[in-house]
Amino acid sequence: MIINLARGFLESGCRVDMVIARARGEHLQSIPEGVRQIRLGKKHTLSNLPALVRYLKKENPEGLLAVKDRAIKVAILARRLSGYRGRVVGRLGTTVSEAIAGKGFIRRWFWYSGMRRFFPALDHIVAVSEGVAQDIQTITGLPDSRVTTIPNPVVSSDIRIFSRKKVDHPWFQDTGVPVISGVGRLTEQKDFPSLIRAFSLVREERPCRLVILGEGHKRDILACLVRELGLEDSVALPGFVGNPYSWLARSSLFVLSSKWEGSPNALTEALALGIPVVSTDCRSGPREILQGGKYGELVPVGDWQALAAAMERTLQQPLSPDFLREAARDYTVAASSAAYLEKLLP
Repeated sequence: MIINLARGFLESGCRVDMVIARARGEHLQSIPEGVRQIRLGKKHTLSNLPALVRYLKKENPEGLLAVKDRAIKVAILARRLSGYRGRVVGRLGTTVSEAIAGKGFIRRWFWYSGMRRFFPALDHIVAVSEGVAQDIQTITGLPDSRVTTIPNPVVSSDIRIFSRKKVDHPWFQDTGVPVISGVGRLTEQKDFPSLIRAFSLVREERPCRLVILGEGHKRDILACLVRELGLEDSVALPGFVGNPYSWLARSSLFVLSSKWEGSPNALTEALALGIPVVSTDCRSGPREILQGGKYGELVPVGDWQALAAAMERTLQQPLSPDFLREAARDYTVAASSAAYLEKLLP
């Protein structure tokens, strides 16, 4: 999403620096030409504070967008230490109270107190969904005037271009058997065990296959569950895929099984491609994106029987692609980047 924002800022005529705390990951190669990369060089976000102070003193940008909680706090400290007078806007992409609900009391207290201490020093906060915005305000007590919801810059011309590329997987050559897709890091948050269990029920009713795109520390647990359920011939875990759009575009159904979100981009991407969807009704984002179930069924978090039933109904009676694309119309790169610039450069 930050790469898409950078592209939108460039197209608006802005010069863009991407100040990177930890320069690693598959997405580095996707940074647009014309974006200057400033690699601060330390592994921990806080360790990059001196380098960020030096950057602000030297470059004095007109606006600074800090992404995620730790980066926001470091940006506030850097402004104070550098004397930087430009605007600092923070962006949060997840529902914090849900993300740390299972943590210990001390860790939760530390996290909340940090938000209450640092966030009021921001010029503005951008939330990726109304649910995230409400969560921020509940934690910090900030008024409506300080927090704005801006839809993620999900839909670009790249999605449709990349969706037309060939998928080198035999399941997508056999059009007679529907493929169900899930996308995301293989972590607790995404709750792919519930998706796999739900799929096992659907498969009892009809021939179908499940592909889960993504990588993470839960891979071995998921692979073990697939073996336990005897699904080795119908569940694939290909890992990280640089172009998920071509896989999504050839799927019969996309399923979001998450326990919590901010604004799930894969759900929006599937809708933008006209692919039927089913989602858990987690905080936050799916209910807003699907407009209460208008564009796809919502089921309780962790209820894999209900998830299976919704998947079966959607496979039997999918909504039309043109109707589904309407749900993603507000999530364009152009609209999102323009809204961000209004907060960064008022």
